[in-house]
Amino acid sequence: MAYLRGEEVLPEGCLFCLKPQLNDAEAHIVHRGSLCYVILNRFPYNNGHLMVVPYLHVATLEELDAESATELMVLAQVSLRVLRAAYTPEGFNLGINIGSVAGAGVADHIHLHIVPRWGGDTNYITTVGQTRVIPELLDQTYERLKPLFSQYLAARQS
Repeated sequence: MAYLRGEEVLPEGCLFCLKPQLNDAEAHIVHRGSLCYVILNRFPYNNGHLMVVPYLHVATLEELDAESATELMVLAQVSLRVLRAAYTPEGFNLGINIGSVAGAGVADHIHLHIVPRWGGDTNYITTVGQTRVIPELLDQTYERLKPLFSQYLAARQS
């Protein structure tokens, strides 16, 4: 509600550089990799909306080193598996917005959005009111997804 009322004060500095300094539950980080982490989107388009974020502070994909780019894609694959298990979506949108004119809310730090989709998930309130109604609190989404990342990554390594 503080955000909706315009009362929320955002921290100084890069949001994606600051989030890993917090504890996982507070930051809604569902997985920490060596070079990238997976976090819930604070303003989700749908339940389970994730972002894969490199720790390296770069604005564009071509600035990202090969190792970070590889882990970004591996964590995208794991995220898809986790979201399929948790929510049974019918499809996904994956996207990287590079630059504010392309829709990047945090234009100076590259990140990959992963949005689960279902038939009919856009309704009247979304279309006319330009407002999304998400039936699950972020803390509930965090509790649902965090253990699945450990499970899928452990299975991937065996």
